[in-house]
Amino acid sequence: MSSPTSDGVRRSGNTFLGDCWVNFKRWNLKAVRNPFVLVVSLVQPIIFLVLFTEVFGTVAGAAVNQGLPGISYETYLVPAIAIQVALAAAITSGVGLVNDIENGMFEKVLVSPMNRTAVFLGKTAAEVFRIAVQIAIILGLGVALGAEVATGIAGAVAIVGVGVVFSLWFVAFSNALAVVTRDQESTIIGANLLQFPLLFLSSAFLPLSTLPDWIQTFARLNPVTYGVDTARSLMVDRDVMTVLDVTTFGGTLDGVVPGLVVLLALDLLLGGVAVYLLSRASSSDVR
Repeated sequence: MSSPTSDGVRRSGNTFLGDCWVNFKRWNLKAVRNPFVLVVSLVQPIIFLVLFTEVFGTVAGAAVNQGLPGISYETYLVPAIAIQVALAAAITSGVGLVNDIENGMFEKVLVSPMNRTAVFLGKTAAEVFRIAVQIAIILGLGVALGAEVATGIAGAVAIVGVGVVFSLWFVAFSNALAVVTRDQESTIIGANLLQFPLLFLSSAFLPLSTLPDWIQTFARLNPVTYGVDTARSLMVDRDVMTVLDVTTFGGTLDGVVPGLVVLLALDLLLGGVAVYLLSRASSSDVR
C-alpha cells in the first residue's frame, strides 16, 4: 500500500503499479466499447500502403533502387506505414482524454486518491498495447503484399518496438494538447495538422536524396525520419539512417541505436511536459 503524503493524507489504497493497472484496464475497455476509433486509425495507413505500392510502386521503386539496390518498394514502404500507424493511433490518445474532460470523468479521476503519474502511465500503456497490435497487423499485410523482413521474426518484433518508442512522444504531445485546449475539435485539428507534414517532409515515402534541399533540412529535425530510418534499418538489415552518420556499433545497429536514442530523449521530454500539465490540473479548473 502507498504511504501517507507529507500532509498526512493517504493518496491511494493501491500501490503505484495498482493505479497503473486500473487505468490500463479502463482505457482498454473503453477502446473495446468504441472500436470505430481503432478501425479508422488503422484503415488510413492500410489505404496508404495499398495505394502507394500499386500507384507509385514502379516510379518510386526506381528511385529507391538508386540508393538501396535490390530493395522492393513494398519493403521500403512498410516501415514508413508502421510509423504512420503509430502516429495516427497516438492522435486518438488526446482525443480520449478530452472526451473524459467533457463528460466529467477526468474531474472524478483528479479528485480520486490515485497517483496522477500512474493515471498517465496506465493510459499510455493501454494505448501502446493497441499500437503494437496495429503495427503487427501492418507488418503481416506488408509481407502478404511482397515485402521482406530481412531480420526475420526477431526483426519484426523489434520494428514493433521501434513503433511503440516512436509513438510515445506523440501520445504525450496529444495529451498535453488535450489538457491545454480541453476541446475535442481543437485537439483533433491540432494533432492532424502535424500528421501529414511530418510524414511527407521525411524519408517515409522516398529517399531524402531525391527530395528538395529544404525538405532534407526539415527532415533532419523531424522525429518521423528517425523513426522510419530506425525501423527501415531493421527491415532491410543494414544501416539506412540518412540524417546521422554513426559508425560506432557496426552494421545494422549504426542505423538503429542513434535513432532510438533520439526518440527516447524526445519521449522523456514530452512525457515530462504531459505529466507536469496533468499534475497541475485541478478539479476546480476542469469543466
